[in-house]
Amino acid sequence: MVKKGKKEKKVKGAEKTAAKMEKKVSKRSKREEEDLEALIAEFQNLDAKKTQVVETTCPPPSPRLSASLSAHPEKDELILFGGEFFNGKKTYLYNDLFFYNIKKNSWVKSDIPNPPPPRCSHQAVVVPQGGGQLWVFGGEFASPNGEQFYHYKDLWVLHLATHTWENIKAPGGPPGRSGHRMVLSKKQLLVFGGFHENTRLNPSGNKPPPRSGFSVAVGPAGRALLFGGVCDEEEEETLEGDFYNDLYLYDMVKNRWFPGLLRGNKSGKKKRRRGKKGGAEGQGAEKEEEEEEGAPQGPTEVVKEIVTEDGTVITIKEVIPGAQEEEEEEGEEEEEDDDASAPLVEPCARSSAMATARQGKLFLYGGMFEVGDRQFTLNDFYSLDLNKMDQWEVLVEMDPKTQEWLEESESEEDEEEEEEAAKGAEGVEEGEEESEEESEDEEDEVEHPAVQEGETVMDYQSRTEQHWIGLARANMGPDAKEKKVAKVALAMAKVFFEDQ
Repeated sequence: MVKKGKKEKKVKGAEKTAAKMEKKVSKRSKREEEDLEALIAEFQNLDAKKTQVVETTCPPPSPRLSASLSAHPEKDELILFGGEFFNGKKTYLYNDLFFYNIKKNSWVKSDIPNPPPPRCSHQAVVVPQGGGQLWVFGGEFASPNGEQFYHYKDLWVLHLATHTWENIKAPGGPPGRSGHRMVLSKKQLLVFGGFHENTRLNPSGNKPPPRSGFSVAVGPAGRALLFGGVCDEEEEETLEGDFYNDLYLYDMVKNRWFPGLLRGNKSGKKKRRRGKKGGAEGQGAEKEEEEEEGAPQGPTEVVKEIVTEDGTVITIKEVIPGAQEEEEEEGEEEEEDDDASAPLVEPCARSSAMATARQGKLFLYGGMFEVGDRQFTLNDFYSLDLNKMDQWEVLVEMDPKTQEWLEESESEEDEEEEEEAAKGAEGVEEGEEESEEESEDEEDEVEHPAVQEGETVMDYQSRTEQHWIGLARANMGPDAKEKKVAKVALAMAKVFFEDQ
């Protein structure tokens, strides 16, 4: 027989537990808050101790996103600066500088005294004057816990001839910002950001669908290149992102968008179509053959599985175009060669990658994509010949061993959550004082599923999941989020299993 007011007691106990947890989180958040300007100054003091330039041959840069990748104005080199990395628990900001030799396919890390402080989502532009210069403006710095952000408004120049950084004091500059765009126009740097409606800048052609976090580079022949990005779809309590790995080209002269479809390697395979006998049909045979040879193949889905160091299996689905398409039409085909084109390889879908163009090639480095609640920061490196548009060349493959991710369960908050769940499993609510008789009655009323012989904790949790979810929901109240209820339920089941 259920005692009067017992449900009310449980609800009040759950409210007290929630309030206590919220108070602890608030206190911890205040303890972790840091003065970002002081932290930035500390980084600068450490960099100021460097007195000479040190260049070392190194492997490709670590996984990162929102860095800048620029082409050297005089040499066959690419310049990568800054960026960020998030492992699920901590945010890392970089101010390291790398040079990539295109011909040698090698990386060099350059430690130069007094560099800009660490940042991401900045902009960098190269100019040819003075032996080559790299100009850097703005960007963002985040606290390690990811709760505070600082936006730079400083302007820096890297003198490539002398390998020296210089902080430029320019009065009247733009306010601090990140995620902006900056370009060189004659002898001026133009900075712009945000959104501006202008029916004159409305282009024709096949426009990219809405997205953010895309990569942009300026290619040859007055064309802009756009790769990847993500489109977020927000529901009641979840935020899902659709990541892209498509390429779009924008003709700045014609004000027109068109998709960058790969042609694939040309094989020795040629097709001739015999049309039906007749005047119009016969005359159109040659034209039909020409159109067929230039027709792109329909998209093909390729599924890749990558196993990270912690055993997580990442499944990546890519949609790639083929080399040629064999259409089913009336008439016969003759094939002079049976050679088939190899399947095309493309970078996986991602956002916030670094892109730049040099010597008629598009270079793409790093970025990130998400699988569920887990974020993967990449360090793979690709190039695409913009004249041939045949296939992506893999310069550096993604290394699964670099995919570090610290689950939320490893945090102190979840440890405390498990402690609270343990109390719930034992039927003890903080702030309640019950007599021994009441406790015994309660134990008689709630019978938990017994642990079977040879059963593991995971098997037990899976088998009894609904029982513990119901108990957790009763203790936490109807307003608790499903995800948190499920976590508490698993913890309660684990506590009960270990007590048996």
